[in-house]
Amino acid sequence: MRRRSRTSCARGSARPARGSVLVIALVMLTLLTFLTITAFRMGKGNLQIVGNAQQKALSFAAAQGAIEKTISSPQFSATPGAALVNPCNGVANTSCVDVNGDGTPDITVTVAPTCMSSQVIPNALLDFTSGEDKGCTLGVNQDFGTDGAASGNSLCANVLWDIAANARDDVTGSQYTANQGVAVRVSSSQVCP
Repeated sequence: MRRRSRTSCARGSARPARGSVLVIALVMLTLLTFLTITAFRMGKGNLQIVGNAQQKALSFAAAQGAIEKTISSPQFSATPGAALVNPCNGVANTSCVDVNGDGTPDITVTVAPTCMSSQVIPNALLDFTSGEDKGCTLGVNQDFGTDGAASGNSLCANVLWDIAANARDDVTGSQYTANQGVAVRVSSSQVCP
């Protein structure tokens, strides 16, 4: 009777398990690779979403800034086709914005003011204690019942404007449009052009 040594028993039982360990290791490596690729793709997608949201915010800020410049311009109600004082590249009603500070315009905003309505203000609606209304008053006419007599209107009118600003990113080509309505008091001779 021969005795088996302990080392030979251990070796004999380990041989059939070597192939299964290799298969399990390959399956685990495949799963880890799949998880890594999936995580990378999800991270890339989230990064693109954040980048798009940031670009939209920059375009919105540029469009809103151009609208504010247009409304604040002294020539806005007189010449709405050339409302901006210093247009971008000499093109009327355009504004260039440098968002990253490199000195090169990144976003070009085109502003299009549209007169929606105008209404001459009657003298009866003026507040004579207000400085804004003092320049609108007319002398009182006593020509009641006569053809072509005074209509009771003042020298001022309220004009309602819709200002559309289209911001175009020169780098990515993305566009954002913002609209804002504004009422402006002007001379009754400057109603909707």
